[in-house]
Amino acid sequence: MTVLDRFLSYVSYNTQSDPESSSCPSTPGQRVLAEKLAEDLRGVGAADAAVDADGYVYASVPGTGKGPVIGLIAHMDTSPDCPGTVHPRLVENYDGGVIPLDGKLTLDPADFPALRSHVGERLVVTDGSSLLGADDKAGAAEIVAAVERIVRSGKPHGGIRICFTPDEEIGRGADRFDLPRFGADFAYTLDGGELGGIEYENFNAATAVVRITGRSIHPGAAKGKMVNACLVAMEFRALLPEHEQPVCTEGYEGFWHLCGMRGDVESAELEFIIRDHDMGLFEQRKEAFRRAAGFLRGRYGEDAVSLDITDSYYNMKEKLAGHMDVVERAERAMRSAGMEPVSTPIRGGTDGARLSWMGLPCPNLCTGGHNYHGRQEWVSVEAMEKCVDMICALFDEA
Repeated sequence: MTVLDRFLSYVSYNTQSDPESSSCPSTPGQRVLAEKLAEDLRGVGAADAAVDADGYVYASVPGTGKGPVIGLIAHMDTSPDCPGTVHPRLVENYDGGVIPLDGKLTLDPADFPALRSHVGERLVVTDGSSLLGADDKAGAAEIVAAVERIVRSGKPHGGIRICFTPDEEIGRGADRFDLPRFGADFAYTLDGGELGGIEYENFNAATAVVRITGRSIHPGAAKGKMVNACLVAMEFRALLPEHEQPVCTEGYEGFWHLCGMRGDVESAELEFIIRDHDMGLFEQRKEAFRRAAGFLRGRYGEDAVSLDITDSYYNMKEKLAGHMDVVERAERAMRSAGMEPVSTPIRGGTDGARLSWMGLPCPNLCTGGHNYHGRQEWVSVEAMEKCVDMICALFDEA
């Protein structure tokens, strides 16, 4: 079975995660895919592949050489930000032009210049009704295809450990990860994008929830009495630095991002995420939220505004600084597969960030996908094949 066949199989499962769910996995489709992945892993030589009580897939292939035990990780869920029932379409021998997706959406190289690097290749795109799921089912397909090739080659290799995690897209992928069971010396998440991407630094991340309690009075008799919670929420937003939103930032620039809001006169709630690569600036951004809440409590009363800030994950760079040999191994594997390694800071996070802080060095590697979390997501088949080559090359140093 080719990596394309596996990918098309995996994206047929709707595995959107649900941040409102308290179960693990957060949605039943993830467990269904988990069982399929475990079956496929057993079929390619990972005889012990199994799904645990929390929906994590664990598998191993014993080493036949003297190399280290290397872990390969991908996540099974897709983003809840876009519909997850996928109808993929294969574009053969891409001609470099505009690809229509539906009556409104297109993939235009004028908007997405990366398309120009894949002329003549086979592209998998959506029909415009959903995301594609290359994030991260491309990674899952590549891992299974690589394990199959390594086992069938008969070449000496170090131990292989595989884990497919649930709920990465809602920040829970590492919550119940069993490090002792996994048993790797180090690992790689296959959860990146364009070919050559190797990532070992990411945002420090937090969530912030602002809850506002207002006072409802009939509008005709409200003077000096009403406190409109929605308007207080707007005041809170106005107290934050205007140009520190995602639309104004790139590279190493951090941001605050308003993800959701709801309310009426009596109560309102704002949900934010806070991001920065630099820990000092990260703390300053959180402090700006505290100052805004304090200012509004001074204006409307101590019970009017509450603020809960919860750290989500931290920059893996601090934990990988003493393990750059893991990064260098990946760079050699990329060159062996015909890629030129490019290291850029992740403007987000991966399971690998949290796992690195848990003691498992875990950079993030490319899968060949583009435009994640949206209806214009796409991936090159040839890029996925190169990623399979890259994974296999990680084990060539046994």
